[in-house]
Amino acid sequence: MKNRMIGESLRAVLNNMQDGERLLVGIDGLSGSGKTTLAKQFASELDKHGVRSTVLHLDDLITVRKMRYQTGHAEWYEHYFLQWDVASLAERVFRSWERGATELELDVYDADRDLLTARTVRVPDRGILLIEGVFLQRKEWRSFFDHVLYIDCPRSTRFARVTGRGGQDIADQERIERYRRRYWAAEDYYLDTEKPLQQADRVVRSS
Repeated sequence: MKNRMIGESLRAVLNNMQDGERLLVGIDGLSGSGKTTLAKQFASELDKHGVRSTVLHLDDLITVRKMRYQTGHAEWYEHYFLQWDVASLAERVFRSWERGATELELDVYDADRDLLTARTVRVPDRGILLIEGVFLQRKEWRSFFDHVLYIDCPRSTRFARVTGRGGQDIADQERIERYRRRYWAAEDYYLDTEKPLQQADRVVRSS
């Protein structure tokens, strides 16, 4: 089933691609939906078809902790509006790509040291820039994409995946309440305001 989903999604992208063209492709979905796994598999398939690609992980481009925690705003607001410098990424990633840049000058987050490190990321002059991350179809970024895949996955499944990665207790009520205040409330805001399932060019169901 997974290979079929990748194959169908890949064909949808390649069918819209002309020789020598560059495409910006997004893999959108909420936390734990499988975006990173799909992006890796998608890039591997592109390589088999002779299409050059670069993958950007949105979680590598978040802000430092003081910019997104204990700011005085509601926790969901911090996660949705302050986790990334939305305006800066619009300029340094999306508009740079649109202008034909083959190198993106980015600030990459180092979680261990809680700081940003300047890094130059090379992207194809012909091929695909594949960006995976949550909230990709927010109004500040959506128009830049040539094609967006959205992974639709139940919250219970996603929470179990994220919990399993960290080896934490899925029944921890304090953790559940923290997710409800910060992450799930931000996700609900995104679903209500941006309608990502309706906006996406293709929706991939995952359970």
